[in-house]
Amino acid sequence: MNREEVSMLGFEIVAYAGEARSKYLAALKAAEEGDYDKAEQLIEEGNQSIVDAHNAQTSLLQKEAAGDDIAYSVTMMHGQDHLMTTLLLKDMLKHIIELYKRGS
Repeated sequence: MNREEVSMLGFEIVAYAGEARSKYLAALKAAEEGDYDKAEQLIEEGNQSIVDAHNAQTSLLQKEAAGDDIAYSVTMMHGQDHLMTTLLLKDMLKHIIELYKRGS
């Protein structure tokens, strides 16, 4: 894969991970306000964006595993960073919402 192709996958991951992050943060706000149904809906929407980000990432990993030479891309590194931090937020989300529920 050339640098442009890898960069485009990086942008795709950034977009999907960013969308998921926004949904997760909105879900936290909804939970803080006591609207747990809305929070759950936003989490599900964010989860779909994570699936899309993973699909883009997996396509790159498959190509590398098949022996394709993958060009270095800062954009791809940026996408991986976005995905990793969004996955951490996803993991923490359940715990934070549970704390909101206990406080209600």
